[in-house]
Amino acid sequence: MTQLPVRDDTTPVTLDRREGPYGEVVLRRRGEHLEIIANGCFLMDTADGRSERLLVRAALDLLAAERPSVLIGGLGVGFSLAYAAAEPRWGAIAVAEREAAVIDWHRTGPLGAYSAGALDDPRVTVLHTDLVAHLAGPGPAYDALCLDIDNGPDWTVDEANDGLYGPAGLAAAHRRLTPGGVLAVWSARPSAAFEQALRAAGFTEVHTVEVAVARGVPDVVHLARRA
Repeated sequence: MTQLPVRDDTTPVTLDRREGPYGEVVLRRRGEHLEIIANGCFLMDTADGRSERLLVRAALDLLAAERPSVLIGGLGVGFSLAYAAAEPRWGAIAVAEREAAVIDWHRTGPLGAYSAGALDDPRVTVLHTDLVAHLAGPGPAYDALCLDIDNGPDWTVDEANDGLYGPAGLAAAHRRLTPGGVLAVWSARPSAAFEQALRAAGFTEVHTVEVAVARGVPDVVHLARRA
């Protein structure tokens, strides 16, 4: 009898691979979790969504408006969007995602289990667009911007995203917020330089909240308010 090899559940299995205008994006399964890889760089997985949920919750906690609006960038594995859709206080929820593949994986693929039907919520609008370009262009003001498109301001997935965290990008974010609106930015590590950039861009109440991780420095959410 032939002995079958024992499968290592930590070995990633590619479920889908797409080439798009921004390069390659891959959906992988590693054990019981799913991973998104962009141009060979690990972006996020479904192992622990605490900090992604904190991104949305911390912004909402700072808002006094009734039925506030929020723009989430990007869709990712869906933790932030699902958490926002589960909160009845939000009035309008937009999510900007530049990768058509990621949207497909939520609508008809395995990531739909993590966004939990949020794409069908009548408050939710899915914007197939680049977040940086969307903020820089014309459009409505939001009560909150919850941004999670990189591993942090100091560790971008795409060089084109660098401008989001500099003076021009922060000025665009400031302009697209309502007075008193909140900017929340996810990061895999704290960035004192980014906090200083927020203050230089005219934001107030700049602070950082942390979520401990199993190894290494904590994930953080940088928070700031348009005065």
